[in-house]
Amino acid sequence: MRIEVNGQSHEMPPTTVAIALANLGFPTKGIATALNGHFLAAHARDRLLAEGDRLEVLSPMQGG
Repeated sequence: MRIEVNGQSHEMPPTTVAIALANLGFPTKGIATALNGHFLAAHARDRLLAEGDRLEVLSPMQGG
């Protein structure tokens, strides 16, 4: 199945958000996720991805 992660297309077998993130090298903590434009809480990352889903992954930024 094909999904989009941070604007880049990825081909992968059907899986959950959490497993897809791990397979793509994202950390398990300290990130925020959105699925198809909607915030996805960390406890909900067991959700199955579907063909064409768009996943955004953001890291907190420090500044001042």
